[in-house]
Amino acid sequence: MAITLAEAKVGMADKVDQQIVDMFRRSSLLLDHMVFDNVISPGTGGSTLTYGYIQLKTPATAAVRTVGGEYTPGEAKREKKTTGAIIMGGSFQIDRVLQNTAGAADELAFQAEQKIKATANYFHNLTVNGSADGEEGYVGGTFDGLKKLLSGTENEITSGVSLTTSNELDENYNAFLDEMDSFLSCLDGAPTMLLMNRQMLIKLRSIARRAGYYERTKDDFGRVVETYAGVPMVDMGKYFDGTTTQDVIPTDENGKTAIYAVSLGLDGFHGISPMGSGVINCYMPDLNAPGAVKTGEVELVAGVALKNTHKAAVLKGIAVGTAA
Repeated sequence: MAITLAEAKVGMADKVDQQIVDMFRRSSLLLDHMVFDNVISPGTGGSTLTYGYIQLKTPATAAVRTVGGEYTPGEAKREKKTTGAIIMGGSFQIDRVLQNTAGAADELAFQAEQKIKATANYFHNLTVNGSADGEEGYVGGTFDGLKKLLSGTENEITSGVSLTTSNELDENYNAFLDEMDSFLSCLDGAPTMLLMNRQMLIKLRSIARRAGYYERTKDDFGRVVETYAGVPMVDMGKYFDGTTTQDVIPTDENGKTAIYAVSLGLDGFHGISPMGSGVINCYMPDLNAPGAVKTGEVELVAGVALKNTHKAAVLKGIAVGTAA
């Protein structure tokens, strides 16, 4: 069964739970539009949050034959794969006196919102850089993200255009438009989103304006959505690893970065979650209960799957200059 966060909210009776879901939706355009296959049933006896699926690797082909002749056999290729949802989020504590004297500031709401933003950013990070294994360059022990899912596939494309300076933008934007056309043509159907870092978004916005491909609108949350040829451009933002703040999609030491294109849906790139509407859980404290220090928790139980390798692609090695 497919469910979005908006649909998960409908099944929640508690108004606070509904507000928490809306906070997640506001904090991430990707999470807001992601379709989750909520069929994982952990069961008993320590079962894990494993999700099994069949991935289409190579689609079937069609041809012509002569009268009396035979077709050359050719089969679609698919592969059995597994991935898993993980439990991500965190807890926070506030003193009841601080909450009761916060006034309009509302310390509890502030801490919950900040924890939600951190969790959404962490999901972004794993969506790109996650790995179920522990390879270098990935966030191990999580689930396979786009970087790993597309590694070595024909939809992993390397750019040959430099966009480092304004002069290069003027000189090379037509070449980059051609490159984008070729890149997006790798997908089976139109992409739902283009995922990138802020530095790349600024460059692509400039190119889209030059080509007349740029538009900006506001969604139901009043959030500005910028599009390239009608496809939303999403800044995947930054995440805090406990020491430093880093881009989810980095610009490397050579000044190169990447754009990921995804087609969201159960036949393409989608989320996975437990049965029911438990993709998001929140536990807010009872401020009237005994105990001076109150603990709140926010959890997102999710992962991602790529059912069709032609429903996602990456254009990497785009020269944009040193990271800002």
